[in-house]
Amino acid sequence: MALVKATIRNLDTQKRVTCMFNPTDYTFSKSVSWSQSSDRGANVPQLEFTGGEPAALTLKLFFDTTDSGDDVRTKYTNDLWDLAMVNTAKIDPKTNKGRPPTCTFEWGNAWSFEAVVTSIDTAFTMFLGDGTPVRATVNLSLKQAKDPGRFPAQNPTSGGAAGHKRHVVLQRETLDSIAAREYGEARHWRHIAEANGIEDPMRLRPGTVLALPPLAGG
Repeated sequence: MALVKATIRNLDTQKRVTCMFNPTDYTFSKSVSWSQSSDRGANVPQLEFTGGEPAALTLKLFFDTTDSGDDVRTKYTNDLWDLAMVNTAKIDPKTNKGRPPTCTFEWGNAWSFEAVVTSIDTAFTMFLGDGTPVRATVNLSLKQAKDPGRFPAQNPTSGGAAGHKRHVVLQRETLDSIAAREYGEARHWRHIAEANGIEDPMRLRPGTVLALPPLAGG
């Protein structure tokens, strides 16, 4: 079975950060609120459910660019930090207020978690001679932004939508070769790119899970 890499997708820009190494573990937490009655004379007061709190997901990610010598910030971690920054393209002209992007944490066809970043910290642990960081560990905390109805939700870009097939990208595969095999013509690579929010088809990574929706009228 091909290795499927976990990804974090910025829902404002559709930019994806593919985890260099899948998390070894992650933690979910959720709180619910109950109020207690003021009735006196009882050993245990009556409890009334007042609502659920958003679920939280915390995970640790590791990135290393020592082989290429690339700055690990520009290649990976800056895109994660953007999730904690106000998106200037989304500022409300009426209030002049903005917000950071929403995002999803996705891992294969198992599930996706739509959320906002509540905290991020990065430790740089290896550097080139000129000070360029080439190794980083990122601790990321996410808070649920959408109730999926069931928990965890199936990843909609990994075959959850009706009529969609799913394909795990193999080594040296390209979008046009996948399109030729799936749709009979390589020119339909744009259909796959648009369905999966791929901005640069030349940087297709092995292990990426692609949704293969039917062609219009097909």
